[in-house]
Amino acid sequence: MIKAVAFSYKASILPSAKIEVPSQVKVKGARMELSLTRPDDWHLHLRDGDLLEAVVPHSAGHFGRGIVMPNLKPPITTTAAAVAYRESILKALPANCDFTPLMTLYLTDKTSPNEIKLARNSGVVFGVKLYPAGATTNSQDGVTDLFGKCLHVLEEMVKQNMPLLVHGEVTDPEVDVFDREKVFIDTVLRPLIQKLPRLKVVMEHITTMDAVRFVESCDEGSFAATVTPQHLVLNRNSLFQGGLQPHNYCLPVLKRETHRQAIVSAVTSGSKKFFLGTDSAPHERRRKECSCGCAGIYNAPVALSLYAKVFEEAGALDKLEAFTSFNGPDFYGLPRNTSKIKLRKTPWKVPESYSFSFGDIVPMFAGQTLDWLPSSP
Repeated sequence: MIKAVAFSYKASILPSAKIEVPSQVKVKGARMELSLTRPDDWHLHLRDGDLLEAVVPHSAGHFGRGIVMPNLKPPITTTAAAVAYRESILKALPANCDFTPLMTLYLTDKTSPNEIKLARNSGVVFGVKLYPAGATTNSQDGVTDLFGKCLHVLEEMVKQNMPLLVHGEVTDPEVDVFDREKVFIDTVLRPLIQKLPRLKVVMEHITTMDAVRFVESCDEGSFAATVTPQHLVLNRNSLFQGGLQPHNYCLPVLKRETHRQAIVSAVTSGSKKFFLGTDSAPHERRRKECSCGCAGIYNAPVALSLYAKVFEEAGALDKLEAFTSFNGPDFYGLPRNTSKIKLRKTPWKVPESYSFSFGDIVPMFAGQTLDWLPSSP
């Protein structure tokens, strides 16, 4: 069985923390129940075709909206393609579901400023995704020279108040894979915000204390970061303990324990600069368990349970709702959701896999027991 290794970190991060029961928590007998404004997922991979139909119910069941990544084959590079992809997602939703996909464009060396205008006027595109060419799954069509080939597009994004969503890693093979986020900050992000200080930027799925410090140093409202459950509960040992663990492999890759602790401290601090983005990335089992496995962790079914675990163990349940439900829409200038979701403190076992006609998908923490169970009110 593929094992996901989690680490106890309460004592090392907040050695004197006492878990206080916030106003959102009700205690019914021996059971705790947490009521949250319905969260949104600000970094989500839904894929297409059969895979889309298989996975979208998991995200739609827990989240009100999702920023949908555009790295399909072929990538979503135009507003017209984003509109068509949105229609495919809506058709795949379960009946009586009010999940709203928020679309993105895939930035390339050939993207035009006019495409940014079309995207803004469409009312369905909410960001432009920067994939450095070769950085992750289906990123081969990404940007090769951000300042040399995309500056005019970035300037138009400032005018249109269109956020840039960044996969923050360099792809230089001479740079160690564990250092690529830090080098990206120093060589790309820092010069970018100096050149275009009014550009709204989301550094997605941060993995290092370097990223935490950089985000904290930037202006609130113009720069923010999404954080995944895997980078909050796993460190790089989880890739190798008990053998190679392909279902714990993602990009950016898991980092040292000290980096994980820094990210936990940041998100549980109450800072408005950090918000939920699962980076849930499904692959059929055979594409993970092979000689050259794909990067990506499928966490949609367990994400809220794991976020609750992290905030509870940090003594910060009173700050969970802002992270899951307020900081993201506030940054994007969108209204907060009005519906609610409940998390009950009751053990539940994560399925070993989800089976479909095309094969199996193995979720994060497959076969393990989690303490918080999400459900509709």
